[in-house]
Amino acid sequence: MKLGDMQQNPRHLINGRWDIGTTTGVSTNPSDTREVVAEYARADRNQTELAIRAAADALPHWSHSTPQRRADALDQIGSELLARKDELGALLSREEGKTLPEGVGEVARAGQIFKFFAGEALRVQGELMASVRAGVQVDVTREPVGVVGIIAPWNFPFAIPAWKIAPALAYGNTVVFKPAELVPACAWALAEIISRSGLPAGVFNLVMGSGREVGQTLVDHPLVNALSFTGSVPTGERILQAATARRAKVQLEMGGKNPLVVLADADFEQAIECALQGSYFSTGQRCTASSRLIVEAKVHDAFVARLRQRLEALKVGHALERGIEMGPVVDAGQLDQNLAYVEIARNEGAEHVWGGERLERPTPGHYMSPALFLARPEHRIAREEVFGPVACVLRADDYEHALALANDTPFGLCAGICTTSLKHAMHFKRHAEVGMTMVNLPTAGVDFHVPFGGRKDSSHGSREQGRYAAEFYTTVKTGYMLA
Repeated sequence: MKLGDMQQNPRHLINGRWDIGTTTGVSTNPSDTREVVAEYARADRNQTELAIRAAADALPHWSHSTPQRRADALDQIGSELLARKDELGALLSREEGKTLPEGVGEVARAGQIFKFFAGEALRVQGELMASVRAGVQVDVTREPVGVVGIIAPWNFPFAIPAWKIAPALAYGNTVVFKPAELVPACAWALAEIISRSGLPAGVFNLVMGSGREVGQTLVDHPLVNALSFTGSVPTGERILQAATARRAKVQLEMGGKNPLVVLADADFEQAIECALQGSYFSTGQRCTASSRLIVEAKVHDAFVARLRQRLEALKVGHALERGIEMGPVVDAGQLDQNLAYVEIARNEGAEHVWGGERLERPTPGHYMSPALFLARPEHRIAREEVFGPVACVLRADDYEHALALANDTPFGLCAGICTTSLKHAMHFKRHAEVGMTMVNLPTAGVDFHVPFGGRKDSSHGSREQGRYAAEFYTTVKTGYMLA
């Protein structure tokens, strides 16, 4: 189908057939709200249940398919994503609002993820070992966990679904995919590519709609064996309670309040670049964004002054325009939330350094200037995830104080440090209470072939991505045989 078709009329994929919904919804371009990107079908509980039953019916055959068949399908999906990265990246930027280079890069990453798991489908490993009993042989094998419900967010509408769908299929599971309602055209584009990869009917299903209808049905349904969710902490906690009550397997990624520590010995301009990219690129709409900049007192004032200079020059505008460094916020609701946090910061006494205002551009959109505050650890802006281009600077007396501030959060996704001291870099990597650490790199920016995930309120369950994905998408079986 043509790109224009998928932009205008995204539909559900249920049991190998494209299906209309009971109601329709609309996604608009956050860079130009006059433009409708898609009028999409919205599923109800009944359609979601049909998709779940289709996945359950397809499971016995697909779970026993050959690794080569699974690898071929995933490789084909990855190849098409890479071949169409410019076209699909433009669609992503129109619908979600990240800049065009970021959109193209994300689609390419999604393609690389599918190709990686095409290889992993051929490398599913087991163990053969001796028993403690004479004449008995023991083997340990991995098998698919079953029907997997995938609930994905809007901020990475190709990459995050890819790193959930690809391993699920690679290890022989069947999938029911619920994307965020803000990005139906992106979800449809991905599903349409998957639908032509040779998968049997029912192995992969797409149902678009609300969390109340589609999401809750996935969470509650007894035929859904596992749920992988990326989103907010409150929603993740509700999913965990409901799904574990019926003993389903659950994997949650729920955000962060990530620190970037800047020590006095750091390469100054490199540290500024790490802070700028990590805090404000992708409009700050990344769970790995560095929203807390913890700066040693010796360089604090100079760091703030230089970062303000960079923010003043940062080009904010239409996501598809050449040279734009930060696109719009995804929608009006998120923009209102960002601006509300700016007001909260002012009211609580945080010192306003720059930005945080609504911006007017030639096209009507959800634009705001990148915001920077000087805060104290107790300020809400230093403790709660804003999920926008809003960061605060905390002053640290020395390295030990900076580490304590970095760990003073209920979140634990990632943490970064800028320093030329090997001693401090190694100590920070060991003692930061997070799932991922970065040294002289932005906190936002991870590879697709290694584990992704955090600690504390950021994550629950097995890690995503890389070979560690097998921990969630497979179950272990131990076999005994008398030799």
